[in-house]
Amino acid sequence: MTYIPHGHHRIAGKRVDSEERFFSAPTTGSAFDFSAGSPELVAEACAAAQEAFAGFAATSREHRAKLLETIADEIDVRGDQITEIGSAETGLPTGRLQGERGRTIGQLRLFAAHILAGEYLDRRHDTALPDRQPLPRPDLRMMQRPVGPVAVFGASNFPLAFSVAGGDTAAALAAGCPVVVKGHGAHPGTSEIIGDAIVAALEKLGMDAGIFSLVQGGSRAVGEALVTDPRIKAVGFTGSLTGGRALFNLCAARPEPIPFFGELGSVNPMFVLPQAASARGAEIGDGWAGSLTMGVGQFCTNPGIAIVLDGPDADTFVQSATDGLSSIEAQTMLTDGIADAYRSGVHRVSEGAGVKSLLSTSCEGRNAAPYLFEVSASDWMANEELSEEVFGPLGLVIRVKDAAQMKEVAKSFKGQLTATLQMDDGDIDLARDLLPVLERMAGRVMANGFPTGVEVSDAMVHGGPYPASTNFGATSVGTLSIRRFLRPVCYQNLPKALLPRDLVNV
Repeated sequence: MTYIPHGHHRIAGKRVDSEERFFSAPTTGSAFDFSAGSPELVAEACAAAQEAFAGFAATSREHRAKLLETIADEIDVRGDQITEIGSAETGLPTGRLQGERGRTIGQLRLFAAHILAGEYLDRRHDTALPDRQPLPRPDLRMMQRPVGPVAVFGASNFPLAFSVAGGDTAAALAAGCPVVVKGHGAHPGTSEIIGDAIVAALEKLGMDAGIFSLVQGGSRAVGEALVTDPRIKAVGFTGSLTGGRALFNLCAARPEPIPFFGELGSVNPMFVLPQAASARGAEIGDGWAGSLTMGVGQFCTNPGIAIVLDGPDADTFVQSATDGLSSIEAQTMLTDGIADAYRSGVHRVSEGAGVKSLLSTSCEGRNAAPYLFEVSASDWMANEELSEEVFGPLGLVIRVKDAAQMKEVAKSFKGQLTATLQMDDGDIDLARDLLPVLERMAGRVMANGFPTGVEVSDAMVHGGPYPASTNFGATSVGTLSIRRFLRPVCYQNLPKALLPRDLVNV
């Protein structure tokens, strides 16, 4: 391996060691020794972020855009090393990591362009009406301002796009908020090299080192210390429902509660409507198998449940999905813990009343192979556990007896990231009937295709009602995600000399 990690935290630009250590657990190659985080290091990082906030919030949009572009450049020049250590730590193939690096760089540049355009500021101006009766109106100007230092938790399943320099960090820096990142223990070397890239960008531009810190690993107390530090004003998190809800509760219980933007997972139901099933059931089944197993099923948007009208067309769909999944060999999951949780989830689903196994495999250690089950709508609605996410390549088919029962199944889902309609022109009436249910359930509703993955763009929504996320009004992907780290401020009768530069000519 050409890249050998130094194993240190990055606290306000400095390499910082700690007595407590941990080893990485790569799928291939050597394990490396890393400093483990502590509440004391978190406090040091948060203090530096708070000290840097005023100056960073006052920087121009042009200056922050330059920072984002420079971070992208620094990541790009480390590309081969990032791919090498990322693949060793996670088991993800080279092509996937190269694509994810491109997405990470792309979203940094997208946010640079977004803040330069200025629309995100939502600037408004009500001119003074001194002669208005019965009361005059003052001069009122409004714009969005950064909230303060932001805590970001790296995700296990996206070591680049949802981690140290991922969407949460890009959005926070674009808004003018310093960032303290807790690196994920599944890929500390990848986190380190990305953290070094951000530090290098800050140094190149002569900016305050307190704008960014990376605290590696550590116990649960490290994450708890981060979200409860009074200097942190918002949190971005991608991870499990259990872990996310625990941190959410801590944020809500603070003397000063703060917003916790947690993306917690989803089963992403796919409704196969009758005409589509009749015309191309085999095609849809095969496509579903590919979507289920992409990235060993370790995508938040993995469509784990398919709902189909019982009958011969459902049989065709199921057989095609079974055949497609049967050809997929066991693959390496991101961590031993995720693999263990997957096997537990498989067992839980298989033990459900009325659940029939369509494809059973065996997987050991860190490897996972696909499983496929089916259940009637009545049995599914009677067992809430069947609606819980199994993180991995597991599919569950729900057979419904008619369109009315399909709608009842749709109504029974909790909040989701996505909902998909597989439909043809002849399904439009049923789709129209389902749409109001789906848009209340999910952050993204799509027709045809498969939801695995997201497009980083202006219109994308990656969020949804709880438990898909802890804030139904937010997205963690796309330019709209910057709003999580902004708040509106109204300036009344301020002279132009005191106004923020971006408000002077509004």
